[in-house]
Amino acid sequence: MKRVTVGWFEIPVSDMDRAIAFYEKVFDCKLNKQVMGDFQMAWFPGDHSGQGAEGSLVYHKDFYATSDFAGALIYFSSEDCDVELKRVKEAGGTIQIPKRMIAPDIGFMGVFLDSEGNRIALHSTK
Repeated sequence: MKRVTVGWFEIPVSDMDRAIAFYEKVFDCKLNKQVMGDFQMAWFPGDHSGQGAEGSLVYHKDFYATSDFAGALIYFSSEDCDVELKRVKEAGGTIQIPKRMIAPDIGFMGVFLDSEGNRIALHSTK
């Protein structure tokens, strides 16, 4: 079966600086903020070789809105999702689903609300 990969994602935010601080703290990385007229974006570290997360936080008052139980659910890969989940509350988010096993051959998952109210998931094999 052909593998389908995420080519790009956008996570809506209502306060770009707060959202950047949240994701930088949870994932221990730096986001690259870009302002393009009415749009603001903050790119996650990644490259076109498939390494890293190809996507961004995005703000536009008319075209993007956050949602805590609807819309797409993005899964970020992790070595151990418990590591990032432990950073969520201090960064200003809320745990919705603590780390739990999906199945022994699939691994673990957890879900949190980010600082903007978006539902985001993590997956790890341990």
